[in-house]
Amino acid sequence: MEPRQVHSRGGCQAPAEMSLSLRQRIGLELARSQRHAAAQLHPLRSLFWECTLRCNMHCRHCGSDCRQQPDVADMPAADFLRAIDSLTPHLDPHRTFIILTGGEALLRPDLEEVGWELYRRGYPWGVVTNAFLLDSQRLASLTESGMHSLTVSLDGLAPQHDSLRRCPSAFAHADRALGLLAQQHEVLWDVVTCVSPLNFDHLADLKQHLIGRGVRHWRLFSIAPMGRAASDRQLQLAPEQLRGLMDFIVSSRAAGDPIRLSYACEGFLGEYEGRVRDHLFFCRSGIEVASIRCDGSIGGCTSVRSPMSQGNIYTDDLWDVWQHRFQAMRHREWTRKGQCATCKVYRYCEGSGLHLYDDHQQLLTCHYQRLGLM
Repeated sequence: MEPRQVHSRGGCQAPAEMSLSLRQRIGLELARSQRHAAAQLHPLRSLFWECTLRCNMHCRHCGSDCRQQPDVADMPAADFLRAIDSLTPHLDPHRTFIILTGGEALLRPDLEEVGWELYRRGYPWGVVTNAFLLDSQRLASLTESGMHSLTVSLDGLAPQHDSLRRCPSAFAHADRALGLLAQQHEVLWDVVTCVSPLNFDHLADLKQHLIGRGVRHWRLFSIAPMGRAASDRQLQLAPEQLRGLMDFIVSSRAAGDPIRLSYACEGFLGEYEGRVRDHLFFCRSGIEVASIRCDGSIGGCTSVRSPMSQGNIYTDDLWDVWQHRFQAMRHREWTRKGQCATCKVYRYCEGSGLHLYDDHQQLLTCHYQRLGLM
């Protein structure tokens, strides 16, 4: 049986001009004002901890180029918790969500101890995982330690997922985890999928599988040319495929499916804004989102490249860094260069997502351009 196809709207031909309704333009203007207000106030809403660079897989699309034996050792839990304690007097812990990620976070045997300490301090916390190690016992121990949410990375059905992950049983383990999560009611959970030409034609089948597994929230990403993916051009969606992905999300949301699809906060999407995610484009890195990397570096989200780090917990106070640095992330006039210098939607985009810049602060890819809207 041939896999069902996800077709792009209008074939390979994309419109030459952006078509925005008056309602979309009003919404984008309001979003722009809210974005600038948030940059001034910069409330810390999410903090990622790259708790390890170790990984039990060798994914083709890994943006961090993690390895089984990384050069950087795991940060001691006590060092991370000291950094958290420097924040606590200055904010309401209940309003700052902490995400434990990697590498593969579940490789840390002390994850529950860290989670319990966060819970005891009043911080909600969650985990991003490939779920290979998530059996019923581990899920129970994480839940008992106060885990609030869990995200499972799943990049297709078995042939596609196992190929991308370079692990012959990766899908089986992740699928087992979905079954376990569907049976519990204490932890919020979702699935994220990196879409590439390898799994693009199988998205409809994957959606039906996820619905059958009880998945209610599904986030889809495209793969940025960074990390290992920088040298693997087979992982980059063609423009017509990117438009096809947008149309797939739009149609699924309009159909009222029992699973809610949304596109990641990766870039400005022109006429698709307000139609493929629950918010308009807003790169929150350094505005509402920070991270602590494995070596102690303080940055925006973990996808933003290390040259944009703003300090280090071993030499700087985390709260002081959050309050007084990150200016390049909160005021992004510097991004108005190259193709962005004359872009007609720069007002709404402001240089796209910061994770899409290379070590020399040059834009790697533009969603708006790839959609054929420039």
